[in-house]
Amino acid sequence: YEIHWRDWSSDVCSSDLEIDREGDAAKLHRMAQLLGMSDQELGTRLGSAKNFVYVKRQVDEGVAEQIAALGIKGIDHRKEYRRQYPEGEAVSHIVGFTDVEDKGQEGIERTFDQQLAGKPGSRRVIRDRLGRVIEGVGEQVPPVDGRDIRLTIDSKIQYFAWQKLRSAVEAQRAKGGSVVVLDVQTGEVLALANYPSYDPNNRKNLTGEQLRNRALTDIYEPGSTMKPVTVALALEQKKVTPQTVIATDPGKLTIQGATIGDVHNYGTLTVSGIIQKSSNVGVAKVAQRLSDQDMWENFRHIGIGQKPDLPFPGIASGRLRPWKSWRPIEHATMSYGYGLSASLFQITRAYSVFARDGMLMPVSLVREGAADTSGKFHPTDSSTGVRVYRPDVAKDVMHMLHLVTSPGGTAQQAQTSGYSVGGKTGTARKQVGKNYSENHYRASFVGVAPIETPRVVVGVMIDEPQGSIYGGAVAAPVFSEVVQQTLRLLGVAPDMSVQPGVVIDAAQESL
Repeated sequence: YEIHWRDWSSDVCSSDLEIDREGDAAKLHRMAQLLGMSDQELGTRLGSAKNFVYVKRQVDEGVAEQIAALGIKGIDHRKEYRRQYPEGEAVSHIVGFTDVEDKGQEGIERTFDQQLAGKPGSRRVIRDRLGRVIEGVGEQVPPVDGRDIRLTIDSKIQYFAWQKLRSAVEAQRAKGGSVVVLDVQTGEVLALANYPSYDPNNRKNLTGEQLRNRALTDIYEPGSTMKPVTVALALEQKKVTPQTVIATDPGKLTIQGATIGDVHNYGTLTVSGIIQKSSNVGVAKVAQRLSDQDMWENFRHIGIGQKPDLPFPGIASGRLRPWKSWRPIEHATMSYGYGLSASLFQITRAYSVFARDGMLMPVSLVREGAADTSGKFHPTDSSTGVRVYRPDVAKDVMHMLHLVTSPGGTAQQAQTSGYSVGGKTGTARKQVGKNYSENHYRASFVGVAPIETPRVVVGVMIDEPQGSIYGGAVAAPVFSEVVQQTLRLLGVAPDMSVQPGVVIDAAQESL
């Protein structure tokens, strides 16, 4: 309900309806208590020069009835509607919320405000001096109902992903984090979880940290999660094969006076081994066989530097500088994810290329006519996608991603009971001012499951973990739990009969 005061003093023979502020002092005090206001605040509102003023909006029915029972002249109430968000914090960054006038302010509520609101009807009437309708005049314009907007988000997957993300952020005393879940068969976004979050039913004292849909609006340097993209281009151009041997000794590489390095001297590695061990030196040497322009076009083909085609406000396009301005050291660092920026959603979608035999498929957040009469949704038509890599290249990269989660890889904690998985860790220093911080990191993991018949791609990013900083130890366990629950909810049969043994002392990735 909304509580209002109407000043009838300007109407003929109605001055007796004005509030008797002295006689009604006790009642006004009680009304202020019921509304959670001070006597001074209530007096200021009632003392407005307007002849109509809202005292308070969105008041519960019980409070409105108690105020009506006080019998204060001029005070009345009317029924109004308020959105309820039953899924609460888990989906708040996606659905968003409306203001007191029911106008969309954030998320899908804002994007589809006009469609959801519909159009009000109207009629002309004659009222008496007390505001009562006496008769109608002219034709009545009927209202038009708003549309229902059906999202691709699976509420069970969304809640589970948000719950596991929240636990990880709190356990790591991190600044925040995100999880993205994509169905690679349909292109549907099944989950977009972020933490910190907020309750859209109670929006007091909100901050920007709580409101941001980090998975879509925040960009960061993805670090080592970009290494498979660089290797895929080299395979596509037949500059290397998975078995090509690259010398990474002595674990450092100097380019124009700047030195990049690995956490260990891995000596000689195959290209597959470079991904498994996450060698900066190795992937930089692979990148030396590629031109600046080809690398730039490769990043663009997988969506880096381009805004994803999703109906959401503030969605980020990321940053990718023109290739003509790259210096040799930047050519090297971009090969392993420094010098360019992307959102977690962009990186997760990029990995769907490997899961779809080298095709970049359209993604969707809103379902529009895709269901058949049974309510089931069908795989995306492969003809609508864009070919990025040959099928054999995608298959080779998928095998490398599987090695990352196998013994000797950097993400053995990504292994999932009953399902084969593959992916890539990322541990990137955060830039503070003009320099990279020595103690602020983003830990991430992006992966695919099951390996032979991929169904989902899941991306996890934890911002500034205070315990372990490595993606394989911080983000990979969240990936493991989310993948297992998601595939079960989707009815995907396990492809492994025995639970894999998770080796905790996994290889550390290079920063």
